[in-house]
Amino acid sequence: QVQLVESGGGLVQPGGSLRLSCVVSGSFFVNYALGWYRQAPGKERELVATITSTGTTNYADSVKGRFTISRDNAKNTVALQMNSLKPEDTAVYYCNARWRFNYWGQGTQVTVSS
Repeated sequence: QVQLVESGGGLVQPGGSLRLSCVVSGSFFVNYALGWYRQAPGKERELVATITSTGTTNYADSVKGRFTISRDNAKNTVALQMNSLKPEDTAVYYCNARWRFNYWGQGTQVTVSS
């Protein structure tokens, strides 16, 4: 049974930073492609960033240069460092893991507001 547990969300002022973390339980973590997605109220869930099993990263245009995705295979974790946050980054952020099957975390709220 694979479970994903996110942490690190919260309220931050515009221009601030947050770091999200996701722990993936189960074996074969190194094989997983990992990603962060977000869903704002009234909008579809959208890709934020992904990282493959070999470390190749991909970012949505809206977060390039501000967000960084990373993985730690020794700790079964994937992180999202978010800098220069904007109000439009406000959303529920979901961790995703894909290998044979697709797994999702429960989501963590990020609110950017003054």
